Amino acid sequence: MNRDKHIWEGWTVGCFIDEIEPIFDMINSGNARNWNFPNRKALKRWVASEQPYYKKHIPEVYNYFLKKSEL
Repeated sequence: MNRDKHIWEGWTVGCFIDEIEPIFDMINSGNARNWNFPNRKALKRWVASEQPYYKKHIPEVYNYFLKKSEL
């Protein structure tokens, strides 16, 4: 994966990952009640909704979190 790939106005794949990864880690640690990813579709929607400024699906960002989630 190319974390340096430009996506939008100076934001790279790595920027988007770094921005939402702390929230993802909190959710998966079990510290956030009533939050989980029951399937890949839910994860995909969550990733797109949490990306700052750019709400379209970014395959590299989604695939990073998909691998990390072990869904």
